[in-house]
Amino acid sequence: MQGMGGDDCPFSFNFDAATFKVGDTVSYRITGNPMFEDMPFAGQLLEVHNDFVVIAGDANDPAVRYRGTRESRPQVDSGQI
Repeated sequence: MQGMGGDDCPFSFNFDAATFKVGDTVSYRITGNPMFEDMPFAGQLLEVHNDFVVIAGDANDPAVRYRGTRESRPQVDSGQI
C-alpha cells in the first residue's frame, strides 16, 4: 500500500459506483461480522446491476461470488462468506 514503506499498491481501484463495469477492481467491506468489518478486501466485478454488483470472492475459484451493494466501496453481508 502506498505510504506504508513498501511498494505501491498493486491494485487500481474504481471507487466511482456510477462508472462501475465488469472487470473493474473494487475495494469492498464485509458487514455483519465484527471480525471482518475493519478489513478491506479487493475483488473483481463480475456483474453490474442498477442496485447491486456481483464480486469475484476468490480469483482461484470462480464459484465464489458475492452480491454487494452498488456504492463506492460495496458492502457484502457476512452471511455469504
